[in-house]
Amino acid sequence: MLMWEISAIVIVALTFLLAGFTKGVVGLGLPTVSLALLTVFFGLREAVVLMLIPSFMTNVWQALDGPHFRNVISRFWPLLLVGFLGTWATAGLIAKADATLLTAILGASIIIYAAFGLSPMKIPNPKAQERWLSPLVGGLTGALTGLTGSFVVPSVLYFQSLQLPREYLIQVMGTWFSVATFALGMALGWQSLLPLDQGIISAGALIPAVGGLVLGQMVRRRLSEQAFRKVFFVSLLVLGLYIAGVAFM
Repeated sequence: MLMWEISAIVIVALTFLLAGFTKGVVGLGLPTVSLALLTVFFGLREAVVLMLIPSFMTNVWQALDGPHFRNVISRFWPLLLVGFLGTWATAGLIAKADATLLTAILGASIIIYAAFGLSPMKIPNPKAQERWLSPLVGGLTGALTGLTGSFVVPSVLYFQSLQLPREYLIQVMGTWFSVATFALGMALGWQSLLPLDQGIISAGALIPAVGGLVLGQMVRRRLSEQAFRKVFFVSLLVLGLYIAGVAFM
């Protein structure tokens, strides 16, 4: 059991310290970095549980830290609602479906996310289609969240394509990530898929996550955000390729 393995606890702590630092510098990345690294060390199912509490708490903080929260809710409630339902509908499959397939899907989603982050190509602004596209994106992302624990594809690509102001974008992502994490945790708990020992470690991981977040915010002004983002996406691309490759080994 993870609870009694000191090496596992150290790995979890260092993972969330790094993931929190990344979020502090660029405003995103804690769930994706932690999920990718923890999947490498422990497997997808364990990684999803370990990610829940640090991801939820830091994203609630991000969602509420700014003046746009009410506007985000009123504008994107269809995406949030359908995303919640999509996550709930597929969450149980994480324990029933083939772990190799789900891990490969996670790797592929991280690769897509990283590739778009590194690409100069911009997706055309879909604002004119937002009324029907938002719930569709929410449903697709929610389904993938329930299967893999990752809630960035296609939601983050969609949010970025809307060309939202930076601070508004950060609150939108924080709000969606909070809803997705809450839905995932509730669905897994409802189906008795939250082992107590991993839940305790997840709660404890909030400490290094917040520590990394604060540290990242402190050094943000001294780092080139553009250069750090490039390193961030290249690292994710390598992790995604590794996860997808290991799934079929």
